[in-house]
Amino acid sequence: MRTLATWLGYGAMIFIAMGVAFVVYEVAIFATYEQREDAESLDRKQRELDRMASHVDRAAVRPNVVLILFDDLGFGDLGSYGNTSLETPRLDALAAEGIAFDHYYAPATVCSPSRAGLLTGRWPIRTTLTRVVFPTGSPLDATLRVAGAPVRLPADEITIAEGLRAGGYATGFVGKWHLGDHEPSLPHNFGFDRWMGLLYSNDMEPLSLWRDNESIEADPVDQTALTKRYTDEAIDFIEEQKDGPFFLYLAHTFPHIPLYSSDEQSGKSDAGLYGDVMADLDASTGAIVDALDRLSLADNTIVIVTSDNGPWFQGSAGNVRGRKGETFEGGMRVPFFVRWPTHIAPGQRSSDVAAGIDVFPTLLRLAGVPIPGDRIVDGVDLMPLFTGGVPVEDRPIFYFAWNTLEAMRVGRFKWQARRGIVYPEIQLGYFAIRIPKGPWLFDLENDPDESFDVHERHPEVFARLAQQAEEFRGEITENQRGWRY
Repeated sequence: MRTLATWLGYGAMIFIAMGVAFVVYEVAIFATYEQREDAESLDRKQRELDRMASHVDRAAVRPNVVLILFDDLGFGDLGSYGNTSLETPRLDALAAEGIAFDHYYAPATVCSPSRAGLLTGRWPIRTTLTRVVFPTGSPLDATLRVAGAPVRLPADEITIAEGLRAGGYATGFVGKWHLGDHEPSLPHNFGFDRWMGLLYSNDMEPLSLWRDNESIEADPVDQTALTKRYTDEAIDFIEEQKDGPFFLYLAHTFPHIPLYSSDEQSGKSDAGLYGDVMADLDASTGAIVDALDRLSLADNTIVIVTSDNGPWFQGSAGNVRGRKGETFEGGMRVPFFVRWPTHIAPGQRSSDVAAGIDVFPTLLRLAGVPIPGDRIVDGVDLMPLFTGGVPVEDRPIFYFAWNTLEAMRVGRFKWQARRGIVYPEIQLGYFAIRIPKGPWLFDLENDPDESFDVHERHPEVFARLAQQAEEFRGEITENQRGWRY
């Protein structure tokens, strides 16, 4: 007769066996998982690019394009946006030479999805890339793979570079990529003729510097020289392609943390190392502007400067609430200014709402390249705003935390969903307790730092925005990728 101890032993053995089986199963998923696109979507993408190339308007203005993206630059990090601690004279001068926006939104609160939205003109949720990409084989990458989550920008997306290359542009990328560290989601897979830079953030390992799919400096990269190397590479590309048209996408690594400044700027800023790094970035921008002037390219080159999201635990979000990773304003509202001397009057300041998803359709239309018709493109053409024309009609700005729609702005009002807010007094090590709060309605015109809920004062607005948010959730559930076929 079996004793209780015997039965407990059998139970323990079964429990252990189930645990081992689960581990083996998860390891097998990780070992065999690969994000894939179906052949039909890839074929459709190529057909669409061929169609776009065959319908290019050769009579369009077709300016050269320099798109400068900073990493974690806050809304209040520039003198032109109210900062008095950091010295950014070249960036401030550039902002004054064109139009600067006070209500521009990066597509997401963190790096990878924000870049996906900027390059595709689509809210990141449509691309499926809603989380940060991690180095292949790292523990966090393994976690995403085990969960079956995307680990790179899908190859069936169409980027600005692919659209402009279809229109006859030379295309170059320099800087931090962060949309995938392996085929088929590297820069050359998405329309860049040449590229040099890092495949992900500078706090990830192993950190190697690459050029055209070949490592040119193995881990550890000398980050004190990184901004200068990016600048030199960008200027080389401009000089080589001076007969144009060309598209240069310069995505700086800094001021993402950890911070590294050049020997030339080290120790000079009263704002500490962050200030030194900003001085390097300011000088880099000045060197690129000087190169355009020296080569007589300034008049026919549109220069766009912005950031991928708000500041982390250094940097300034200015007069708005929140920081990187949050769907309060400071997580997504960032500087954005554009210079094009022959088409954009200097000294303009815009209070109109714009977003990173708008860069894609704006640049393609300037180049005479048709907008893709096989998918929803969420962005709108900003040229009417740049040139003092009719303002863009109020449209929703969506704030996602990963796959969750947490907030939405339409006009002056911002709806915030009920969600957990960190309660710092209740904390378990690095993990803070989140207390459910909301929903709220904020009037950003009178309350830019989202301090006062006014949903009881404007119940009709609150209900309308909540309904719009629910409708968008339904749209994403029904057709997340936004395919039109």
